[in-house]
Amino acid sequence: MKFGGSLCTLNVGGRKFSFSAELMKRLPLSRLSRLHRCVSESELLELCDDYDRDRNEFFFDRHSEAFSFIMLYLQHGKLRFVPHMCELSFYNEMLYWGLESGDLQPCCQRRLDDRLSDCFVHFFPEEEPRGPEEPENRWLERMRRTFEEPTSSLVAQILASVSMLFVVISMVMLCASTLPDWKTPETLDQHRIIEAVCIGWFTAECIIRFLVSKDKCEFVRRPLNIIDLLAITPYYISVTVTNLTGENSQLQRAGVTLRVLRILRIFWVIKLARHFLGLQTLGLTLRRCYREMMMLLIFVFVAMAIFSALAQLLEHGLDLESGNQAYASIPAASWWVIISMTTVGYGDMYPVTVAGRVLGGLCVVSGIVLLALPITFIYHSFIQCYHELKVRSARCTHSLSAEFIH
Repeated sequence: MKFGGSLCTLNVGGRKFSFSAELMKRLPLSRLSRLHRCVSESELLELCDDYDRDRNEFFFDRHSEAFSFIMLYLQHGKLRFVPHMCELSFYNEMLYWGLESGDLQPCCQRRLDDRLSDCFVHFFPEEEPRGPEEPENRWLERMRRTFEEPTSSLVAQILASVSMLFVVISMVMLCASTLPDWKTPETLDQHRIIEAVCIGWFTAECIIRFLVSKDKCEFVRRPLNIIDLLAITPYYISVTVTNLTGENSQLQRAGVTLRVLRILRIFWVIKLARHFLGLQTLGLTLRRCYREMMMLLIFVFVAMAIFSALAQLLEHGLDLESGNQAYASIPAASWWVIISMTTVGYGDMYPVTVAGRVLGGLCVVSGIVLLALPITFIYHSFIQCYHELKVRSARCTHSLSAEFIH
């Protein structure tokens, strides 16, 4: 701390808390650690409501009892809600001091999730204050928003619409290229021209977005940008291989590789996630619910191992000569188990013994139960992610509209 003595006093809602400067530095509260790094009073007053230099006292107009519970959490490692205080209000206090919902005890975290799902209210941590931007940085920021945020301006909406049009055209051409009637020389030439135009647009868009990005390493690590690279690269590889081998037997030997590379362009359809809130919600839900997804896969795997072994024994293992040959092995029975648990039932294999049919009934019922257990958590997370992204999009649009007006 550059000002005052070594003992600091926090006045939170009229209640005083005294700390040493070193202790404030080590506290896992982002606001207090940022307070410790301040080098001037102007920076300090951006983080607290007032400051008394003589007494080295910092004033915060926040809930004192909520802060006392947060201090108890720092001492004992357990954070619970303040009795008779709204969960959303306490969560707002947590975000103000730099804590997340994951710091709460599991019982309180479930209460908070229920309130957020019921009220569709979402809080967002306060952003770091940014200083005045230079004209060049402001121009790069506008370019970045134009290509990364389709709702940021009219130009961004036009570019997003053109990009979606090229995605649809490329998907239609990819599907149509597998039809027998589209394999004539004239049609193939037209297809190559349209494909080259689409690839040119995607390549230019990707290069511009890379050049105007803030962090180049972070840009390369983003999943959507990796998908863009996977969708664009096969075209250039296939063109290079074609030019090197020529239209001869060498190209035929490389035909399997080229067909695999061309079919990878189906990843273009995921580019629509940049422009559709629903696909963004799906991706965010899968990222947040990976534990539930892993739990679902473990449930299915364990049940598949048990039922496939029993099905192989009852249908084939007890009578090796005249038994049901469709269940000759456990891997073959696993296929029947998975289509039965998911209630698909292709009918390509089915039990014929009484014991096998009883086992099949148990397999179907257990599949319905096991699949339904984690679905509730995934559903609530999907609803929460959808409304969170919707609120963020509306807030971003409102701020950009206000910036445009002023």
